[in-house]
Amino acid sequence: MIRYHVFIYGIVQSVGFRNYIKTKASKLNIKGWIKNLEDGRIEAVFEGEDENVNEILDYCKKGPYMAKVDNLIV
Repeated sequence: MIRYHVFIYGIVQSVGFRNYIKTKASKLNIKGWIKNLEDGRIEAVFEGEDENVNEILDYCKKGPYMAKVDNLIV
């Protein structure tokens, strides 16, 4: 079991990013939260089995098709 606190930079708000990640996290049985920040970033905490949390990080690096992730800080 691991927990990561992440910040996601880029075009990640108003493109369905949070809902996309919530759906993927639910399927992977990951607990946590995700929210928009005033400066345009997204902040999230993911907790679950190592393999599943690493998989959600891979989804965060890409995002939905309209997103453009510039950076992911864990």
